[in-house]
Parts: sequence; C-alpha cells; structure tokens
Amino acid sequence: MAASRVEPAQALLDWYRAMGVDEAIGEEPVNHFAAPASFDLKPGRTATTAGAKPRAKPLADDCSPEEAETLADLEQLAGQFEGCALKRTAKNLCFARGSDKARVMLIGEAPGRDEDLQGKPFVGRAGKLLDLMLASIGLTEDDVYITNTVYWRPPGNRTPTPLEIESCAPFLKRQIELLNPGIIVLLGNAAAKSMLGTSQGIMRLRGKWLVYESGERDIPVIATLHPAYLLRNPAEKRLSWRDMLMIKQALYKK
Repeated sequence: MAASRVEPAQALLDWYRAMGVDEAIGEEPVNHFAAPASFDLKPGRTATTAGAKPRAKPLADDCSPEEAETLADLEQLAGQFEGCALKRTAKNLCFARGSDKARVMLIGEAPGRDEDLQGKPFVGRAGKLLDLMLASIGLTEDDVYITNTVYWRPPGNRTPTPLEIESCAPFLKRQIELLNPGIIVLLGNAAAKSMLGTSQGIMRLRGKWLVYESGERDIPVIATLHPAYLLRNPAEKRLSWRDMLMIKQALYKK
C-alpha cells in the first residue's frame, strides 16, 4: 500500500480504538458510512426486505411498547427498534434471560462482550458470579428474570449515556409492568440511579428497601453492588451478602 494511503487508514483505526471499537463482530466487513439500500419513513422501524421470514405473531408497524401484551411481543418490538444508537455497533439484542413468571427481577447496567455474542444478559464472568450469589439464597435462573437498562452493548463496555438509557426506558418500563415482579433488584450504580431517579451513589442506596412506582402498584426495590465490581473488589462481597439475605428474608417470610 502506498505511503499516502497508509496514514489515513492508520488514523481511521486510531479513531475506532478511541471510540471503543475493540473487536470484529461479523465475518464480512461492513461500510457503516454507506447510505442504506432502503428505509421506512416510519420512525423507529426498519424496512421489510423481500424474502424476509414472516413474524410468528405480526405486530403493527406503529405499535408502541405500551401496547405489547406479552414479554415475547415486547422483545420483538425491541428487536425492531432503531431509536438507540448502541444497536448500530452491537452484534445482538440482549433482552432478558430467566422466567417470565419470576417473582424476582434483576436489572443491571448494560451487556458486555460475552452478552453481546450470546444475546443474553449476564452470561460472562459477572453473570456466573451473579448466578452463584442467587444460588446462595436458593434461587436459580428459573426463579428470576434478568435484564439491563439498555439492550445493546456500549462500545468498549463503557457506561451507557443518559440518552441511551432514556431511549430504552419505555421498553424497560413495560417489561416491569408485564412481569409484575414481587421484588426488583438493581445491580450497580448506573441501574440504581436511573431506575430510582436519584443522584445518590450505590453505597448510600444499597442495603435498604426502596420503592419503584409501576402503574398503580409500588414494587419493593433493593439496590446492591454490581457483580463486575465485586470481581474487582472481592472484599466488598460481604456487603452484597447482607443484601442477598434481605432478599431471602423478603421472599420466604411467612
């Protein structure tokens, strides 16, 4: 390659690195600067391409999250949603894992690399620790429902911006309404602040019962430390253990 072409290419790679692009997520290169081949004038919906597999349960193009009647419908709408910029750099939608009849709903911050590859939240190292934490109080994946404040991985695993969280908020709000859990557990600082609408940090919020207003019902909420934080600061597991015991007491009290 001529020297005159190497420098611009290197500058572009340096810019990608600065923006948090740390891996290839497809087998073939994609020109994200090219104009789309086709588009739909309805905001938030992609065009239907010829030969596309029909939906098992068709939803109206202008259907909003509030109109979703099931969690499966809501996941389908989230997959169609184009209003969150994170979708353009992520490989997969990470909507939820667990039971749609769970009494306990856990909400984290955002998917990471492993989650992006598998299309499920909390499946990497932090997810394995979370599973162990839940098992310590007698809960399995069949007993809980796990999601995040955003459904796509932020580049470089950075913290999602308030705008990115806000764009996914209508879906998360409807997720909570449809699941109607008995308890919500907020994992980490970002989730606690955004869901509770507060500027207080996780160390002030954790270890006590708070309230999330969902429709006509107030749902008990407890915030605790994010498993990824515990991997970096194992001494703080003692605090999360106290939070787990509070959850266990609330679930099994007579």
